[in-house]
Amino acid sequence: MISTSLIALIPLLPIFTFIFIALFGRKYMPAYCGALGTLSIGTSFLLALKVAFDYFTIEGKKDATGMLTDTYHQIIPFKITWLQFSPNLSIDIGILLDPISIMMIVIVTFISLMVHFYSLGYMKGEERYATYYSFLSLFTFSMLGLVLSSNIFQIYIFWELVGVSSFLLIGYYFDKPSAVAASKKAFIVTRFADLGFLIGILVLAYYSQTLDFQTLIKCLTTDTPQHANIVAASFMGASALTWGLVLVFIGGAGKSAMFPLHVWLPDAMEGPTPVSALIHAATMVVAGVYLVARLFPVFSLSCPPALEIVAWVGISSSLFAAIIACTQTDIKRVLAYSTMSQIGYMMFALGVSGYGGENGLGYMASMFHLFTHAMF
Repeated sequence: MISTSLIALIPLLPIFTFIFIALFGRKYMPAYCGALGTLSIGTSFLLALKVAFDYFTIEGKKDATGMLTDTYHQIIPFKITWLQFSPNLSIDIGILLDPISIMMIVIVTFISLMVHFYSLGYMKGEERYATYYSFLSLFTFSMLGLVLSSNIFQIYIFWELVGVSSFLLIGYYFDKPSAVAASKKAFIVTRFADLGFLIGILVLAYYSQTLDFQTLIKCLTTDTPQHANIVAASFMGASALTWGLVLVFIGGAGKSAMFPLHVWLPDAMEGPTPVSALIHAATMVVAGVYLVARLFPVFSLSCPPALEIVAWVGISSSLFAAIIACTQTDIKRVLAYSTMSQIGYMMFALGVSGYGGENGLGYMASMFHLFTHAMF
């Protein structure tokens, strides 16, 4: 059985490291903060591998009765009620394990470990060396919390924490006007997108009367009163379900730098180069793809028009960014537009995919591309 404490340690180690370095590391042991941060995330990576091994070999195939099956099941090893609004509606803090969340914790911890390790030499001699590693730990915690969230409001909390972390890292060289401008631009553009995300969450929660992913997906993909109500309600010719999903997708499009919310990504390369690798190529910018994948059953089974919008935004962003990349002379900006183009492919693959028990060809292609792109 997968240990709850083992899973909880994966995101908790980086946040404890952030707190320790922020409070004591910068003053008492600045030269060792890099090694401490690297050791911490290295431990999280090993724990993520252990959890992934246990899940994909035995634990993930056990159903609710403990019997082994041929498909992987969702596991919620930890869940507590934080705020109770009504008998049916509450904000919970929990951990959700399934194939995509397991894949993402391995990606996030591995890429973060590589960036921590590379930064030991790259950032050596920097005046704010300890601060840099504290920010990296905060970002890693935020991203791990995002992908392990068991409900849509919890994912929003960590979504905003990721935004704060990226703001701090992009503006690391705060004495550089271009870096300060880039960090503010990234923060403001993604906040506009996140407003759409928040409204979308409220629309879906209002009609489904839940924030929990499992219950939400069940309510909106089966013949339930909640599904009937959200489909019947309409605004400007589109159902409330379509509006809710499109607004949620706007949040994902902002974080993943999809057109026309792409303007922050090239400028964000003003941060240290290892930060560009961590945030703007492998982890934060694929959060939008992860969000659509998490709600993919609802998009595919209940609202094909919203999924079609995902496809069109994805393919247009991919072509648009690839053309712009051909005209760039700064290699980091070339990589920024290349990343945008590749994420467009992931969105397009999701948008054209059918849903068949998570075996849709496009769904699989999108997740596979996400994994390989992160590693490259």
